[in-house]
Amino acid sequence: MTIKYDSNGLVPAIIQDAVTKKVLMLGYMNAAAYEKTLETKRVTFYSRSKQRLWTKGEESGNILNLVDIKNDCDNDSLLIQVHPVGPTCHTGTDTCWKEVNTSTYGFFSTLEDVITERVANKDTNTSYVASLFSKGINKIAQKVGEEAVETVIEAMDDNDDLFLYESADLLFHYLMLLQAKGFTLKDIEQELKSRHK
Repeated sequence: MTIKYDSNGLVPAIIQDAVTKKVLMLGYMNAAAYEKTLETKRVTFYSRSKQRLWTKGEESGNILNLVDIKNDCDNDSLLIQVHPVGPTCHTGTDTCWKEVNTSTYGFFSTLEDVITERVANKDTNTSYVASLFSKGINKIAQKVGEEAVETVIEAMDDNDDLFLYESADLLFHYLMLLQAKGFTLKDIEQELKSRHK
């Protein structure tokens, strides 16, 4: 890989969570830090304040396990994808922008938040979610079953639009069932990770 270091022999290294795609931090690497990162598979920077190589987490244990390194179109900055162990920022947050809980699932996370809010508000007159929750877990589970059957039926047909429509209904109701049971997508992710060896 061709890397254009600046006049101080450094290149900016943007650290991104390989799973959530959240930007975790920005550091700088020199050639030695880059080589050590490749060798150890743990992200190492050149610390401008300490004037030495610094492996992230060498004291805290909050290491950054290397997944991939890419350089940009001008070869003068790096995008490093990692699996972080513990919070990335020295302040204890997941990112250096004070964000916590970087395990987000795009719009699915937004839907989880909407479901939580509507259940808490308990407005059964205007909220379908609150209305369904008020009927109890058996009704929510039944609705997931109904949507699953409808999805299977549409999967065997040739109408892709209806298949996607029913698939969206199934996922939405499944998110409600997860919450009714006290779980989130994070719990499902952990279960699947535990099976992946």
